[in-house]
Amino acid sequence: MTDTQNHSSLEINKKIKVAAIQMQADLGNVENNLARAESLVREAIRSNAKWIVLPEFFTSAVAFNRCMLDAICPLDGAPMKLLQRLAKEGDAIVGGSYLALRGGHAYNTFVLAFPDGTTYLHDKDQPTMWENCYYVGGGDDGVLTTPAGRVGVALCWEFIRSRTPRRLQEKVDLIVGGSCWWTGPEEAIAANPEPHLENVALLHSTPSRIAKMLGVPVIHASHAGKCDGFSPPDETRPFHSHFVGETQIIDGSGNILQCMRHEDGEGIITAEIDMGKVQGEHEEIPDSFWIPQLPEISLRLWEEQNRFGREYYQKTTLPYLAERFGRVIQD
Repeated sequence: MTDTQNHSSLEINKKIKVAAIQMQADLGNVENNLARAESLVREAIRSNAKWIVLPEFFTSAVAFNRCMLDAICPLDGAPMKLLQRLAKEGDAIVGGSYLALRGGHAYNTFVLAFPDGTTYLHDKDQPTMWENCYYVGGGDDGVLTTPAGRVGVALCWEFIRSRTPRRLQEKVDLIVGGSCWWTGPEEAIAANPEPHLENVALLHSTPSRIAKMLGVPVIHASHAGKCDGFSPPDETRPFHSHFVGETQIIDGSGNILQCMRHEDGEGIITAEIDMGKVQGEHEEIPDSFWIPQLPEISLRLWEEQNRFGREYYQKTTLPYLAERFGRVIQD
């Protein structure tokens, strides 16, 4: 984070027009996805949105695929420069996460850029399943103290872990973030659609529950394109799936103001929200690790793929980063 004296017209303002972007990213193709993101952000700017949120992994999406290694960028590289440039040109606050290299490791870093070039950062606390192959978790609390308000950041499965609302409780006026939430293989969905429908329903309800627990609005951006990778640990067995969508803007009472589903494809939604905590009763934060009750298969894959991913990161990703960037990678 850098300090600033000038944040243009973005003064602390309770009611604001915001935008959330839903993408159909090309897996691992940073150049194409930056161009796609730029076009969508410009559309949001033309709508006069002053806060604009891109999805998690907006530069790449994510799957178990070697192309993900090439999607890792220096923290201050092209993705950050694009966010800063668009924020300046649109006199808006623009954010999104990408695979970012710094200090010898890759992180899933959400960057929130202001018009004067100031940036605020949050590293996702823990990778999900095969994500462990490509980055490590961060240790910050996800609370960004900005001139435009106190901002909480949550990314994908951070939204369903109880420690996320606990670390943000009473500390934020707004939550921003997004997901790259995949579903099961297409052939499995065709054979038995019920688990897929439950997965979609879980994501649909997740941002609203966080809003109800904390009493603040949520801007949640997501992906809705194909997820074509491989099935860990086998890099030859295809995994053909898709991302669930559910881009949403939610008020502090948990009401969904605008929403895009997977079927809606790529685009933007906008709404006016009131920053700050709403008064009244709020949903209790569970004492359990997970907020919802996850299916047994999800918990099993969580354990197996987390373990495999951490080994892959050490054996494959770190040596690749050392060779590509010419840096000494610290364990």
